Amino acid sequence: MTKTLRLILGDQLNAQHSWFQSKDESVLYLIAELSQETNYVKHHIQKLCAFFQGMQNFAAALDASGHRVLHLDLDATCRYESLPHLIESLCQSKQIHKVEYQRPDEYRLLTQLRALELGDTQVNEVDTEHFYLPFNEIESYFKKGKVMRMETFYRKMRKRFDIMMHGDQPWGEQWNFDAENRNKLKASDLANIPEPFVFKNDITSIKERIDRHNVGYFGDIGSTIKWPTTRKQATELLEFFCQTCLPNFGTFQDAMTHKSPHAWSLYHSRLSFALNAKIISPKLVVQRAIAEYEKRKAEISLAQIEGFVRQVIGWREFVRGIYWVNMPDYAQQNALQAKRDLPDFFWNGKTKMNCMSHAIGQSLEHAYAHHIQRLMITGNFCLLAGIDPKQVDDWYLGIYIDAIEWVEMPNTRGMCQFADGGIVASKPYTASGSYVNRMSDYCSGCHYKVKERVGETACPFNSLYWHFMHRHRDRFGNNPRIGMVYRNLDKMDGDLRDSILCHADSLLASLDNV
Repeated sequence: MTKTLRLILGDQLNAQHSWFQSKDESVLYLIAELSQETNYVKHHIQKLCAFFQGMQNFAAALDASGHRVLHLDLDATCRYESLPHLIESLCQSKQIHKVEYQRPDEYRLLTQLRALELGDTQVNEVDTEHFYLPFNEIESYFKKGKVMRMETFYRKMRKRFDIMMHGDQPWGEQWNFDAENRNKLKASDLANIPEPFVFKNDITSIKERIDRHNVGYFGDIGSTIKWPTTRKQATELLEFFCQTCLPNFGTFQDAMTHKSPHAWSLYHSRLSFALNAKIISPKLVVQRAIAEYEKRKAEISLAQIEGFVRQVIGWREFVRGIYWVNMPDYAQQNALQAKRDLPDFFWNGKTKMNCMSHAIGQSLEHAYAHHIQRLMITGNFCLLAGIDPKQVDDWYLGIYIDAIEWVEMPNTRGMCQFADGGIVASKPYTASGSYVNRMSDYCSGCHYKVKERVGETACPFNSLYWHFMHRHRDRFGNNPRIGMVYRNLDKMDGDLRDSILCHADSLLASLDNV
């Protein structure tokens, strides 16, 4: 007889959770595809299919290991208006005595589940057992509305979990090797970029089901997806990264190119979907990468492994803390009062700006872009143009395979849009065309000229950059990290400055046409 119903959400596919360490005939695990999870924003079709296939595979694995599982697809759940409605119905039909759920990592779902009213049925919330930092300790590291820097947090995490430490000192007597991880790919480097290790997971039936229920989506897909949707596949991708990509990960982690068939993947791990769906644990990823470094120190420099570890135990855990300590107010932050609409080319990549066309086109094709493409290409454009941060949030949350609100929102509304007023970033991450040219080969062959600031062929980033700095001088004029920018603005010839600002005004008036 079923007495306990345990809910597993689509981003809780953690086979190592203590729930599954023993079998109990009185426990029924519920994994359900739900319309509410397809339409809170419009998603990339690869994202929908990857999560649904991951859920399907996880249900099958639990069943094969002897657990009782109820996997409901959209055909079975379409009559339920919401997750609480489904749970209430199952409690009645199966005479459930207790409902348990792992704490959701999105505020909207946590609010929804904590509001469950099931009469005499007991409701318990447990931890997901995934992150390094326990949920109940977040408030001891972060304070609502207060500035917190990732580097400070990262060092605390290294010390607490004894990661790459000699006593109280970091390996190499240096905490951060970021300055060594900003190389541009030269023409001679392009032939050495590894062919990405991908999967061919058949999603034909899932896609047909999504279409049958008229789910709105965008992006490209075929009959298969390349993303790992089982723990076995995730560990295989981890092995490929450690053995093939890690030696050059740090060196080229900020680089961008459009001149290689492997430009979309480069040396990145592409483990973010598997991590954020909890198919694989961050501790396993970090331990395996460090073990590879220690085995191959002659080939893998400390800068490579430190850069990777910082992304996992530093930035990933940091943005989670920022999210939870500041929600729900964080979702309303718009410190720069940005109000323009997202241009239409964000949905089709059709713009004369080569860097934007490539970054958006890659995102539409693969549901993926690496962090610098997200921050310094599309994010930089949105910041300079003053795009409504809610529209920016929704686009990033929908288009990327790994986007779940806890990780997406602090990266967009905080890091790349400065909408939180500086909680995450100490300065706005703005750049003109010169940065794009320094870190990529996007500018070659572009309709626009990267060194021109005014005129029909001037790179839009150039005038938009100065326009942003000019209109936000009251806020940033005394920021010590960008003081030189304003000194340069003041030294600029007055007529040239007026021409640049006027040109930016014309671009902002017709963003869809850049």
